[in-house]
Amino acid sequence: MLTDGPLDVLTGDYLAELTMLILGRDRLKNPELGYAKTFLRQLEECLGLAHERGVRIVVNAGGLNPAGLAGAVRALAAKVSVPVSVAHVEGDDLMPYGEGALTANAYLGGAGITACLRAGADVVVTGRVTDAALVSGPAAWWFDWAPDDHDRLAGAVAAGHVLECGTQATGGNYSFFTRHDVARPGFPLAEISEDGSSVVTKHPGTGGVVTVGTVTAQLLYETQGVRYLGPDVTARLDTVRLAECGPDRVALSGVRGEAPPDTLKVGVTRIGGWRNEVVFVLTGLDIEEKAALVRAQLAPLLSPVASAAWTLSRTDHEDAGTEETASALLRLVVRDPSPDRVGRPLTSAAIELALGSYPGFHVTAPPGPAQPYGVFESAAVPAAEVPHTAVLPDGTRVHPAPPASEARGPAAGAPEGQRTPARSPARAPGTAPGVAPGTARAAVTAPGTAPASTGEPARRRANRTGTAAQYPSGSLAKANPASPNRITGRCADSVT
Repeated sequence: MLTDGPLDVLTGDYLAELTMLILGRDRLKNPELGYAKTFLRQLEECLGLAHERGVRIVVNAGGLNPAGLAGAVRALAAKVSVPVSVAHVEGDDLMPYGEGALTANAYLGGAGITACLRAGADVVVTGRVTDAALVSGPAAWWFDWAPDDHDRLAGAVAAGHVLECGTQATGGNYSFFTRHDVARPGFPLAEISEDGSSVVTKHPGTGGVVTVGTVTAQLLYETQGVRYLGPDVTARLDTVRLAECGPDRVALSGVRGEAPPDTLKVGVTRIGGWRNEVVFVLTGLDIEEKAALVRAQLAPLLSPVASAAWTLSRTDHEDAGTEETASALLRLVVRDPSPDRVGRPLTSAAIELALGSYPGFHVTAPPGPAQPYGVFESAAVPAAEVPHTAVLPDGTRVHPAPPASEARGPAAGAPEGQRTPARSPARAPGTAPGVAPGTARAAVTAPGTAPASTGEPARRRANRTGTAAQYPSGSLAKANPASPNRITGRCADSVT
């Protein structure tokens, strides 16, 4: 991502819901943990190159302990002798929160990220923010957008949503994958312009494909209805227009935004109890009868267990050529608040049926102990009650003001489709906020490119790879500096 083309901001999304549960258990063992340790290993390899090329890094790898990860990043930077300034965003952690909650985190927007970048941070670490905030926050900094620039923010949120799952936008996990070479898809980029429109693309020479189809598939991923609610803006997905404008280039434009709701989503994880399982292999004839025999034999043992679920998967084939293809799988999954009722004694008893049950009895694994399982649920809290905080590189703590919400915003009563967002304060073209006209913006650009200015398009790329706890992700890269407010090239007619 750093070597295949120019970037302005490299982002990383590390926080699946499962990850929060994993980090919560880590924090129980050691209060100094609670962040994605894999980020530090990845950062050690690329921090020097990112600094050399003037690429800002924005990640949510802070998880439950963004301050701790920010400190670890400073220590790493000192170790590898790379002089970077580090800031972090906190305030999303709402613990203690209800009985039995392991973690409880509000989904923050991008305002804290914007504040950190405006203060000159090279690396910004956050806890739980929306995935799209990793894009909209840097875009708002780059172009100096105001909180009520709803259309522009909505455009960046839509681009961020397309990028948040990485290669799902370039042919990965795509229903029509057989039409393209997706053996090694490249990560997506978004070239974001000052008006909030963008072009989704990827670095030249990388695999996969970017089409209206791949972008549409990801745009509709994990959405409900046409209003995509977020902490900074409500994006109207029914206003998105997509158009192919070159090989592996899809323009995303026309996105309208509305004031956000006055509440924030809260993700809560709990230890739901304890679970165990046994998978019986049923081979040959009389599969249904063999399954019924096992269920009947274990019924008395399972009577005190809170939950026992049987699933018979008919993976067997008639006149099969091998034992494996002649076998079906009978899975028993047990759950209970007590580990004792679903522990090794139960699974051992199932194995001990071996010589007194169905012919050919065997299982896929030896008996094991009970394991804890997690539960995720969501709630809502008033946004004004969440202490969204940006801790700047010098330690200053800044509290971004909550944006005007749909319930109390000045445009709340306007007819749908007629809300006009306020724009950023006027300034001389090519200057950054607080910089005198004609002064270059204090940002280092990639080698061979012109200095950055707030009138230039920016492009951003995001990706996810690895396990739920290991998601290296995206980037915001500079587009053609000769094109002040749009991406070079003509696009085809738009389609929804």
